[in-house]
Amino acid sequence: MTFDLINSLYVFVLAGFIGFEVIRRVSPLLHTPLMSLTNALDAIAVVGAIVIAGEAKSTLSRVLGTLAVIAATSNAVGGFLITDRMLRMFKTSKPKKP
Repeated sequence: MTFDLINSLYVFVLAGFIGFEVIRRVSPLLHTPLMSLTNALDAIAVVGAIVIAGEAKSTLSRVLGTLAVIAATSNAVGGFLITDRMLRMFKTSKPKKP
């Protein structure tokens, strides 16, 4: 394995561990704002995946980039749907009295 691949794997594992620890310690009250933040991060991941798929240095990078675009896009869309559903739970259905 090349040195660049080992460095990239190290950063990926470290980022995954830190992300897991941060999200695990968030109280349920902050879930909706956290989902909004992760949706923004997923949008950044989609852009990065498009760049990787677009470079196409090899067939493997094209396939992995395409899979990354699909995974990040579905994660972002699902996050927006869940956030919208949670925000609708907090809206009152009764009209306010003047």
